[in-house]
Parts: sequence; structure tokens; C-alpha cells
Amino acid sequence: MSKNIIILAIESSCDDTSAAVIRDGVILSNCIANQTAHAEYGGVVPEVASRAHQVNIIPVVDLALKKAGIEKSELNAIAFTRGPGLLGSLIVGVSFAKALAMGLGIPMIEVNHMNAHVLAHFAEDPKPNFPFLCLTVSGGHTQIVHVRDYLDMEVIGTTIDDAAGEAFDKTGKMLGLPYPAGPHIDRLAKDGNPVFPFTEPRIKDLDFSFSGLKTSILYYLQKRVRENPDFVKENLNDICASVQTRIVSILMNKLKKATIQTGIKEVAIAGGVSANSGLRNTLQEIGKEEGWNTFIPAFQYCTDNAGMIAVVAHQKFLKGEFVGQDVTPMARYAM
Repeated sequence: MSKNIIILAIESSCDDTSAAVIRDGVILSNCIANQTAHAEYGGVVPEVASRAHQVNIIPVVDLALKKAGIEKSELNAIAFTRGPGLLGSLIVGVSFAKALAMGLGIPMIEVNHMNAHVLAHFAEDPKPNFPFLCLTVSGGHTQIVHVRDYLDMEVIGTTIDDAAGEAFDKTGKMLGLPYPAGPHIDRLAKDGNPVFPFTEPRIKDLDFSFSGLKTSILYYLQKRVRENPDFVKENLNDICASVQTRIVSILMNKLKKATIQTGIKEVAIAGGVSANSGLRNTLQEIGKEEGWNTFIPAFQYCTDNAGMIAVVAHQKFLKGEFVGQDVTPMARYAM
């Protein structure tokens, strides 16, 4: 196996600009610039995000190289997120990668953002054994992935409408919580009890649905507020606990079904929602009951980050999977 393979990875799929450096499969740096401007809008504004990427990308790449102690001349390849994501944001990252690779005369590696969330588990120990199941949950995606090898994955369950992360954020908006609402709901739920009845949708096979849950939460809150205008204020912790418990149960019930269908006991979670304490704790509890080997990524590898892009890029480098300067970003990019 070749040694001293050094790759710079760039992630710009949504509103976080990130750069990482990996050498021989070991991440040397993983730097992220967050965008706070979207909070006042209650969601990510694509045009605002792409403009912020233009401002952040050079400083973030420079910081990643400095933290890793690597000069640009030492790089063997440039990796980047090709998709899925916001097209304007992806264009910034892809264009920068193309320009830098051309200037340095080195190859490029394109990475699927969702594959990268799965392989975030290989950024540090402990690492799952193949094959394993990965529940990948974020603001834009909810998937159960059958992972046979580093670059051999199959989506066996996905959302037919909204993602789990979106359910958290839209519920938070109903409750008057800041964006992104997921962490706020998680924090408030710790001091509440799941006493309010939000039903679990009946979706066949391993697919998910969260649009109906959002609607039921909205109608329930509207009814109770008509009866008592201070209902949300007086019951905020319990509402958050009830919402979080139901979202987690929807996710875990499908994951349990997937382990039964596949017979796989190596089970992981990934994506931004995998930072949720309710999901993390429930996975560990059910894992013990079911005899699973469970894997949860470190917090820095849950949200969008270039470290996970770098992990995929290293595996692709070993297989010689490079792309040319004619590569273009893909807002919709299936596994």
C-alpha cells in the first residue's frame, strides 16, 4: 500500500464551510466555519449561504493546512463534496477545488456527501466491521444504509417526504425556538416527560415519513392553545420531550426492523441528528437489549465536516478513482 498519501478535503454542501487534511487515512485537521446569519430567517437561505462560502473558504483551507503542518506542495490530491446539497454552495467548493488542483497539477476526487456521513465512523476508533447498518439522519435526509464495504453501500430505507431533522426544526418553529431547533428541543426535553400523544405513521417496509407527524403536532398545539393561550409556555419541556421521543421511536423501530431483515448486528448512526442525546441514548439501550454492536460518531463528525469527506477520498485514492476538470456539482446525488 502506498504511504504518505496526503489529501486536502473540502465540504460546502449547505451552510458550513469546512476543510480537512488526511494523511494515510489519519485526519490531521478538521476545520469548520459556521454561518449564523440564517437564524433570523428560521432556515438556510441558499444565496446567503453561497456568498458566505466565498468569504470563508480560503481562510478555512489555510487554517486546515496550518493545523496539519502541511504545505500545499505536499498534497497528492484535492477532494470535494460533489453533492447532494445546495447548488450555489456546492459550486463554491467544487470551483475552488478545481482551481487549486489545476494550479498544483494534482488529481481531484469527488465525494458523495451521504457516503461521507456513513464513513465518518472511520475517522477514529472504534470502527464498525463490514457489513453494518447505518441510520443516517440529518436536516435533509433520513436513510438506512446497508454498508458492505467502504465504497459499496445500498440505501434500503429512506424518507418518502420530510427528513427527521426537518421535523425537529419545523416543530421548533411552531414552539418559537431559535433555528436550528434540534439542539434546543434536545436540551429542553431533558427536563420534560413524553406525556403528549403524537402518533407514529404507518409506513410499509423500511421507509420513513415525517410530514404527517409535523401536521399532527401542529393541529394538536393549535387545539390546546385555543383552550389555553399559555399552553406552550407552561408545557414546553414536556412538549419537547414528547416530540423527541416520538421521532426517536420512529427511527429506532425501522432500524430494529432492518436488523431483523438483514441479520446484521453491527449498527451505527450518522448525520447531524446523530448528535441528539435522545437518539444516542436510545440506540445504546436498544443495542444492549438486541445484542447489537453500536457505533456513534464523535460530535465533530456528526454535522457537516470535511473530515468525513477526507475519509472517503482516501479510499477512492487507493482505488485510483479520480475525476477531471469537467466535473460539475450535483444538487441531487443518489448513492
